Amino acid sequence: MNDSVVYWLKANYRASGALAMDASPAVFMRDAMKKLAKRWQKRFDDVAAKLADRFAGQAQKNSDVSLYNALETAGMTVQFKMTPAMNNALQATIAENVGLIRSIPEQYLTQVEGMVMRSVASGRDLGYLTGELQKRYGITRRRAAFIALDQNNKATSVMQAARQQSLGIVEGEWSHSGAGKHPRHSHVKAGKEKKRFRLDKGCFIDGEWIFPGQLPGCKCGWRPIIPGLN
Repeated sequence: MNDSVVYWLKANYRASGALAMDASPAVFMRDAMKKLAKRWQKRFDDVAAKLADRFAGQAQKNSDVSLYNALETAGMTVQFKMTPAMNNALQATIAENVGLIRSIPEQYLTQVEGMVMRSVASGRDLGYLTGELQKRYGITRRRAAFIALDQNNKATSVMQAARQQSLGIVEGEWSHSGAGKHPRHSHVKAGKEKKRFRLDKGCFIDGEWIFPGQLPGCKCGWRPIIPGLN
């Protein structure tokens, strides 16, 4: 998307300098942005549901494999089935991810249009605009990467809680990942204390009920408390 936007904006920016005296470069560039925005928003809309469905399915599979291995190590063999609670968690994850995938081009294209209009209005050259577009790409790419990681953590947390409860597991023990440059002190403390919490409620930390991996940037997890084994 970024490569396409930069290519066509550069072409249109050059063309706007050869317009007739009574033509407006601002209107010309605005129309060019509308065409680009419509094209790329449609492409993201078309692929969003497929990507979200694949992502949620993989997150469910990964969380199931992890739990299955833990149970097998404990000498237990369980057949996993899709329950209403599991399906609800899966569909909620898909819906949230569809919205987030669509938000990436929406935000990017809106900001790029503003940059183009300001550049035209102030008479900036093409080199300046291209430089600004590359900065915006970097910001958007980092945002997309953060969304991907954050959603993976959240989806795993939701799927694990639903699956474990379907097997009769009602409690978990908070486990701090030890990752991240700026860990939340309360999460580190919960991990050291091996704080237990109910899987239908979450853990009360910093004045709210949360699950490991739920908050932005949180990489924490939990150990399921298996009746008769813990």
